[in-house]
Amino acid sequence: MAGLVSKIDRVGPDTVAGMDDVETRELRYFVAVAEELHFGRAAVRLGIAQPPLSRAIRRLEHRLGVELLERTSRGNQLTEAGEVLLREARVALNAVSAAVRRSRRAGAAQPSLVLAMKPGGDEGLLPRILAAYESEPDALPVQFAFSLGERAAMLRSGRADVGLLHHPQNDLQGLASEALSVERRVVALADGHRLAAHDSVCLADLAGETMPQWPEAVDRGPGPVVRDAGELMQLVALGRVVALVGESARDRPYRGVTYRAVRDAPPATLVVAWPKGSRSRHVAAFVRAARTAAQVKPVECGRPASGSPPEP
Repeated sequence: MAGLVSKIDRVGPDTVAGMDDVETRELRYFVAVAEELHFGRAAVRLGIAQPPLSRAIRRLEHRLGVELLERTSRGNQLTEAGEVLLREARVALNAVSAAVRRSRRAGAAQPSLVLAMKPGGDEGLLPRILAAYESEPDALPVQFAFSLGERAAMLRSGRADVGLLHHPQNDLQGLASEALSVERRVVALADGHRLAAHDSVCLADLAGETMPQWPEAVDRGPGPVVRDAGELMQLVALGRVVALVGESARDRPYRGVTYRAVRDAPPATLVVAWPKGSRSRHVAAFVRAARTAAQVKPVECGRPASGSPPEP
């Protein structure tokens, strides 16, 4: 980040005096130390010597007027102020990186709109969305960024402009979104699973089962983290996990996997999402196209929007 953006002008109206002089380099140094809680390891991670790193953190503490680290013979621990700065510094550095990525793509010789989605995660809407989008005067060529578990992160980091996500499965923090459709969920089981002989099950029947964890889930459990659909289905077929998935998964059979309805499972809402505060007319055109496509699909679309489409 050093050399791309030299300073963050203001963090907010309650900024501590002198905070406007904090450089992104210093924030990056502090994040490394705060995550490692060891100056030596942080210096290796950053590719610098330890003494200048220690001095940089001391200068940062002096400028902010607070102690960020409690240094003891047993090691380093974050103070309350350090915990706050770690959280806010990550957000600030991610915002700077996102701004750089978006600016570079906007100024590219052949700009495009990057759509984040999981394979098959459009509930059949994507052909209609693309057809409606291509009729927009501000349409750009669409590039696809496929991911099972990092779509929201792609939007927040500037790696994607707009996404098809699912609520509540994806963490929509920092994003605006609008509901497109609602899909019932089913449970994916190994063919030999004890529940595979049932026509349908309840959530209570799944108590004690190992469930996979999605990287972007709001609440992460103890199950294995999965990052793509093939990995998930392989684990299900082996009997290592059972998984709640959208009903459209039935259209993509996988050897050794059986799907059963879950009578009381909350539905998954497909949403079109974009970074909050986006002023991109290209994103606004895609959101309009997604809304148009959802209106002609014969499914329930009753969830209220959680954000308004960006204005050009």
